[in-house]
Amino acid sequence: MSEESWRKLVDVNRLSEWMDTLGLESGLLSDFCPLTGGTQNLLLRFKRGNRQFVLRRPPLHTNANSAVTMQREARILGALANTEIPHPRLIANCADETILGAHFYLMEPVDGYTAIGDLPESVVGNSVYCHQMGLSMVDAIADLGAVDYKALGLADFGKTEGFLNRQSSRWKKQFDSYNRYEGWSGKSLAPSIDKIANWLSQNCPKKFTPGIVHGDYHLGNVMFCHDRPELAAIVDWELCTIGDPLLDLGWLVTTWPNPDGKAIVPTLEARPWNDFSTVEELINRYAKHSHRDLSQLNWYIVMACYKLGIILEGTHARAFAGKAHIDTGEILHQGTLALIDKALGWMQTP
Repeated sequence: MSEESWRKLVDVNRLSEWMDTLGLESGLLSDFCPLTGGTQNLLLRFKRGNRQFVLRRPPLHTNANSAVTMQREARILGALANTEIPHPRLIANCADETILGAHFYLMEPVDGYTAIGDLPESVVGNSVYCHQMGLSMVDAIADLGAVDYKALGLADFGKTEGFLNRQSSRWKKQFDSYNRYEGWSGKSLAPSIDKIANWLSQNCPKKFTPGIVHGDYHLGNVMFCHDRPELAAIVDWELCTIGDPLLDLGWLVTTWPNPDGKAIVPTLEARPWNDFSTVEELINRYAKHSHRDLSQLNWYIVMACYKLGIILEGTHARAFAGKAHIDTGEILHQGTLALIDKALGWMQTP
């Protein structure tokens, strides 16, 4: 992001004045550096005094949920402050939209890297490190799901009653909504989507133990330590809620690259893909690290394939209306086809 672009989102003088009211260092703000992220939200690193900060706020054209999303992100980060869950540490939260034109918050920078694209030279060839990376991701979500969310003041952070039963119909409605895009070729997927939706409804787990769910847990949403194969932080908490934590395991399994390194979408691939844990090893690790019942894990994996496939197909549908690049839409459509095949396969797995 160019300086001109981020300065449209951040009035440095207003930000400085607001920080003064909280006693967050003093003097000029400097060393501005936009960071890459998984969404359109702005991540801006800067320095004041002897301290580094990262600001997170919605894009220029916010939607109706932007303020709520920022507030929920800040709340979960604040709640996790005294836990062992690796996460960016919240510094301050601002719900006053007169400051920067949107809800925003400040957090501490994370000393780590995201393992997508080309891996750091220090990691390449280190078989022990690479193999442990996926296992560390599993440990983190197992620990997250075990956190006493009520003790953290998050009892009202999600609606647990009927949580799993709502999932299939909710995402089926999302898929059906794409019919409004004239010319959308994905209508042919409807029979397969219906088949998966019916299976999910008929095989939905009867009960679960509620816990914190990240909601979008994959390689691109964690950061690893440079010197050891442990997580430095789980990032992008915008979909976090209270629900069934096994959904995070299903999502990780679904997005985990194949043995050849190919993922559902290229943006979730790491290169080179050597010595990484297999899906079976990830599942076995979770079983050892958690007391949760994995007897219906197939359901959670199928749900992840179903949900992600519908999300990806949304870009494909919007491309027909000129609201997304057609090339990107076609790439993601191929991902949807692969996810449907994967879902149908897991439906048949004993």
